[in-house]
Amino acid sequence: MSGDTAVVIPAANEADRIAATVKAAAALPGVDLVVVVDDGSADQTGRVARAAGARVVRHSRNRGKAAAMETGAEAVRLLDRDEEDEGAVPRHLLFLDADLGATAQAAAPLIEPVRAGTADMTIAVFSTRVKLGGHGLVVRLSKEGIRRATGWSPAQPLNGQRCLTRAAFEAARPLAHGFGVETALTIDLLRRGYRITEVEVEMAHRATGTDWRAQLHRARQLRDVARALAAREPVVAVNLGKLRPKR
Repeated sequence: MSGDTAVVIPAANEADRIAATVKAAAALPGVDLVVVVDDGSADQTGRVARAAGARVVRHSRNRGKAAAMETGAEAVRLLDRDEEDEGAVPRHLLFLDADLGATAQAAAPLIEPVRAGTADMTIAVFSTRVKLGGHGLVVRLSKEGIRRATGWSPAQPLNGQRCLTRAAFEAARPLAHGFGVETALTIDLLRRGYRITEVEVEMAHRATGTDWRAQLHRARQLRDVARALAAREPVVAVNLGKLRPKR
């Protein structure tokens, strides 16, 4: 199969897993380009990714997930332009988390509906349940906000494993800040009439811990998702008291 899909991997301090993720992503059918955006890592993430075969773009400081996604997509666009032949179609964009490791090899079903023209964006649903937000609070906030804004309730609204057409990506720009990007992508594309499909995959990433760093990460997720929702419709600035963890 000729290459029609580029993988974009935002990465910050993932030197221990990035090589396995890159190699698995590069082996996906139809993938002929893997771009890793080293988002201000303090370790050797960029060097390891390059050695594994990825094109690497580096941020001098950590700018967050959404900024890394935009940087990676722009790198793909520039390469598409440089390699452009008459009648060439821009590559589809498959976004993957850096810590998937070898499980990234299961991402092929995410690409297929986009390639076939039956979906403009696919969202992964991990068949093995993992925590995608602290105690379900952020997940519920995102899911309820998407439902209220669009009428659709996704199974895993914060899942970052997504494939979309270049046209869909451009329609959603500028992306919402930080960890609000997935929630905003879903709302913005549905409102513009783009088709979104969830796809079950056998993938997994590092489990979220319970130490202070994990708690800080969850707090940032909550903040960014709430901001993304409030910016799109005042009514989805949800009363967080209604979304307290169930006991």
